[in-house]
Amino acid sequence: MKIAVIEDDLPIANMYKAKLELADYEVRLAHDGIEGFELMKEFVPDITLLDIKMPQMNGDEMLEKVRATDWGSGLRVVVLTNISKDEAPSSLRFLGIERYIVKAHHTPSQVLEIVEDILKKTKQKNTFQSKL
Repeated sequence: MKIAVIEDDLPIANMYKAKLELADYEVRLAHDGIEGFELMKEFVPDITLLDIKMPQMNGDEMLEKVRATDWGSGLRVVVLTNISKDEAPSSLRFLGIERYIVKAHHTPSQVLEIVEDILKKTKQKNTFQSKL
């Protein structure tokens, strides 16, 4: 399974990359919204961890651009940020995110559990649909 981590803070991005790779995921990093858009387009991850406040293009702007494409309309995205939900851009409500996680309130292990839960539910849904 492929995971994209789009995070401008390099130590944090590398921490999540290491944690996810230890769980046998293929992980690629991007450090701003422009890189993130290209990464999602070329890598087509099974799930993306997306920060909001980033240089060049914020995460919500990047996600809006992704959702406007044929290839990005159904990609699974988890917002992983230190912005509280109350301060989050209102557009996120309409951009089809799986979860909103405040980094300061979750350990990397908890984030991994959330990612695995989302991927497991997706796999079960796809297995059920293929049997129909």
